[in-house]
Amino acid sequence: MTRTTPPRPLDVEALFPELARYRGTTTRLHPRAGRPLATDSSVGGPLLWPVDEPWPVCVEPHARDRGRRLPDIRRERELWAAARRRDTGLTDAESELLDELKRTHRAPGVPETAPVPLIGLAQLYRRDVPDLLPGPDGADLLQVFWCPFEAHGRTGYEPYVHLRWRRSAEVGEVLTAPPLPELVGFAGYVPEPCVLHPERVVTYPFAGLLPQELCDRIDAWEEALEEEAEEAADRGADAAEPVGYQYDLSIPPGWHAGGYASWHRTDPYAVDCRACAAPMELLLTVDTSEWDGGSGSWKPVEDRDLPPHPFARPTEVVVGNHGELNVFACPADPGHPHRWSVQ
Repeated sequence: MTRTTPPRPLDVEALFPELARYRGTTTRLHPRAGRPLATDSSVGGPLLWPVDEPWPVCVEPHARDRGRRLPDIRRERELWAAARRRDTGLTDAESELLDELKRTHRAPGVPETAPVPLIGLAQLYRRDVPDLLPGPDGADLLQVFWCPFEAHGRTGYEPYVHLRWRRSAEVGEVLTAPPLPELVGFAGYVPEPCVLHPERVVTYPFAGLLPQELCDRIDAWEEALEEEAEEAADRGADAAEPVGYQYDLSIPPGWHAGGYASWHRTDPYAVDCRACAAPMELLLTVDTSEWDGGSGSWKPVEDRDLPPHPFARPTEVVVGNHGELNVFACPADPGHPHRWSVQ
């Protein structure tokens, strides 16, 4: 089943013609629960990984002797899914089981640098994702991993992301049972298997990265719309939710490849390649939610009758404080190390 983004509430270029020069495209991935194969683009599905190639691991120093078990996380999700289908809530027995499943377990004596198998987060074939940036040496398959513990970076509360590009035609025998971590630090790092429904849409830059004069005009326009809505509410008149540039007209929510990054947690900052200093471009956005709140106008037509929860979170991935992970690549040399930012 395809997913179709509704037309934008208004033509933003008619209001601000200067935006035409910044118009770009991004591919919304629209992950939805399914049973992908290793030959498919997917989130949380099996990866096209050579049987004779070592699986990536995290050896950065951090505690890894305390966490939850993968089967317990999967079983917890099954319980909630069954309860939603029945529309009756959890039974007493299921509630007791849930308490047991949510227990934190320990693995005494595990060193802080013991190799932890990374979790396969996603894989994207270029044939499926038109806005996926080129890979090095003709690679057509991007594979994304992360550590199951949120204990990295300067703050000690950041993800560790690992990307692998490969030429899919060169993969022979495929690994069918990859190593799994004994414990995971956070259930939000465990994706549910999802098939993708890629859709290319128009996108514009984050407002704070536009020229100041244009950004100021957009701000003034939004403030005027909000004032009109408040005045209508004071009169007791029905008023539609004001349209906003950031939430309705520029960058779509959800998982997407290419286009522009959103900066709603921090002020925008330059993301330059550490190998050559070239300005980097957005490779992939990993989002907690496919639609929600102010971004409801992006809800696909096929999903218009579905409530936000749980359908807006088919992957079960949670980034930071229910935000998003933006992964950047070097356009000058795709082989240079990637960078990422949590927003």
